[in-house]
Amino acid sequence: MVEEVQKHSVHTLVFRSLKRTHDMFVADNGKPVPLDEESHKRKMAIKLRNEYGPVLHMPTSKENFKEKGPQNASDSYGHKQYPANQGQEVEYLVTGTHPYPPGPGVALTADTKIQRMPSESAAQSLAVALPSSQTRVDANRNAPAGGEYRHPGASDRSQPAGMTPAVMEAGNAKNSALMAKKAPTMPKPQWHPPWKLYRVISGHLGWVRCIAVEPGNQWFVTGSADRTIKIWDLASGKLKLSLTGHISTVRGVIVSTRSPYLFSCGEDKQVKCWDLEYNKVIRHYHGHLSAVYGLDLHPTIDVLVTCSRDSTARIWDVRTKASVHTLSGHTNAVATVRCQAAEPQIITGSHDTTIRLWDLVAGKTRVTLTNHKKSVRAVVLHPRHYTFASGSPDNIKQWKFPDGSFIQNLSGHNAIINTLTVNSDGVLVSGADNGTMHLWDWRTGYNFQRVHAAVQPGSLDSESGIFACAFDQSESRLLTAEADKTIKVYKEDDTATEETHPVSWKPEIIKRKRF
Repeated sequence: MVEEVQKHSVHTLVFRSLKRTHDMFVADNGKPVPLDEESHKRKMAIKLRNEYGPVLHMPTSKENFKEKGPQNASDSYGHKQYPANQGQEVEYLVTGTHPYPPGPGVALTADTKIQRMPSESAAQSLAVALPSSQTRVDANRNAPAGGEYRHPGASDRSQPAGMTPAVMEAGNAKNSALMAKKAPTMPKPQWHPPWKLYRVISGHLGWVRCIAVEPGNQWFVTGSADRTIKIWDLASGKLKLSLTGHISTVRGVIVSTRSPYLFSCGEDKQVKCWDLEYNKVIRHYHGHLSAVYGLDLHPTIDVLVTCSRDSTARIWDVRTKASVHTLSGHTNAVATVRCQAAEPQIITGSHDTTIRLWDLVAGKTRVTLTNHKKSVRAVVLHPRHYTFASGSPDNIKQWKFPDGSFIQNLSGHNAIINTLTVNSDGVLVSGADNGTMHLWDWRTGYNFQRVHAAVQPGSLDSESGIFACAFDQSESRLLTAEADKTIKVYKEDDTATEETHPVSWKPEIIKRKRF
């Protein structure tokens, strides 16, 4: 009974609606009369309002499309007509239930809650970035035709619907990064003449552990396991003076450029200042708890820095003998220390495999470099460039100041590297525990010469080892302190040319790995 009543009421409503429509088109005499323009607009406005109301009031987006038709107009009731424009850009926005943030961990904002369709240019650039086998298919599937309107609700499988233009550009960059790129190659290295051995100086009774050349380039000084410090004439190689006072191996020597002082340190925990006018010790610097492995002088202020097996480096006031700072942080013996006038002013290398760049004023670490896998026994600063190198059994690494940015690896010297030195011409020398010495071009990392000098007659082959090396002030001579108790002096081969000693270089792929 209820269903019959409902059917009856529905039929009644339909009949009345049709009758009203008929009355609009039929005049009193029963003949059909066409509606005037105003009535036609009113009728279309009612139809648009009833059937297309939700679509008309959608907010606008920045995605454009073009379609032929009259320009937008308003009806007599103030409602906008459906925007079928002719050559005019109309903006639409598609809102959805699945907002896309621009990246992981980024909160949703008013922009990211809006789903935007990728533009035609973005789709085409994406198609270009895809592999060639897939480009044609994806372009035909995703790229809209010239004047074709893409419905705002249509999905694009190549990109998520919520990607903003910035995210789409990042995606394009990522896709282009996946494309095959040309591997970096080593540039052609600068030609350097080979170095040849021309003098062997003997006189020490133990391993020669350290060496330094005085600023006037007249003599040089060495420290040895025989507990003595010897001063030699650089031109003739003859012994000038022997200094005694250390009770164990002398591990470091350096000559001051600011005063007539020589500084030395040793495995007896002592740091001494020698007055070269009287050849006597005038100051001791007490504080290290174990063997002192190295020392260096600050180039512009009266500050001495030493490093020790007690895992610390200490900063001393040269005149007052006061310990200004104790640089703590390394977890094993500190093997080498270097100073410079620019920041960071102190650099240390340690057996804990790290390199630390220190703030001299605060006495704290600025940067810790952990790239090496084995002990760092040698650090050298380039005399002209704002860079430095570190030596370890894994390889030699070059770095850029002030933050220790990695530059490149110099691989091939597969030994325990005890010492590094470099001249202003860009010749880097690495000396190893097995007696080998490699010479490198600093800029490219090209190994242009390898030297393994014979041990002194009467020595065992196992006593072949280089503990320290240094260029003289003119950079025309290279001195090495060795385990066979000798000092070897090298000089450039004056007869060598690029024709007689060509660079055996090929533009091979280089591996710039951090580890």
